[in-house]
Amino acid sequence: MLLQCEGVTVARRLAPFSASAKQGELIHLLGPNGAGKSSLLTCLSGLLPAQGQILFNGRPLAEWSGTELACHRAWLAQQQQPVSNMPVWHYLSLHLTGSTPADEQTVMAICDTLQLKDKLARPLSQLSGGEWQRVRLAAVFGQMAQPEGQLLLLDEPLSGLDLAQQAAFDRYLQSRVAAGLTVIMSGHDINHSLHNAQRVWLLKNGELVQQGSASEVLQPEILSVTYGVSFRRLAVEGHEMLTTFL
Repeated sequence: MLLQCEGVTVARRLAPFSASAKQGELIHLLGPNGAGKSSLLTCLSGLLPAQGQILFNGRPLAEWSGTELACHRAWLAQQQQPVSNMPVWHYLSLHLTGSTPADEQTVMAICDTLQLKDKLARPLSQLSGGEWQRVRLAAVFGQMAQPEGQLLLLDEPLSGLDLAQQAAFDRYLQSRVAAGLTVIMSGHDINHSLHNAQRVWLLKNGELVQQGSASEVLQPEILSVTYGVSFRRLAVEGHEMLTTFL
């Protein structure tokens, strides 16, 4: 097991949380605002102290140094301001860590996927919100493109992306998961999770309400209780979708 959590707790933010993640899994973390999604992801990144135990590669997360973690896991925070006026390419290069960091060809392919190749010389301060989000995604994708890369933690990665960019993100992410990368990401688009997630962790008020496959967890009766609004599941042109109703 790549990642194991047992009784992970943060006072007033996260109730005892227990779950595990295998290599090559895509897990979506869902729940209302204030459910504890960001707190959990920050704990899993090693940046927020918590009670309980988190094992990464069978080793307590607290025993990993920052340098070691940077080689094996990457973390995209929900919000982050551009750190300086450095060019995009310089910012991306800062994330190429490890004994065998991703080569230029791999990084350029990521930039091409995220439509960033024409922005590599642009200062970070001159990017739009959506462009900055794509640069941040390219940075963590590049960080985990090295052989040691194992775990990618993403807090609302689709924020600021248009529909075409979301589709490009999904295609690239699926290819990396198929290659063995484990991804845990939060979001609010339940239908996106229904069609893309392998597993779902559903939280409410800091507690794990349900975990399992997307089809098992994203049931109207479970979602209605979790979100406090009525859901129904429909079939539209052969595709299932979830919708709310009064």
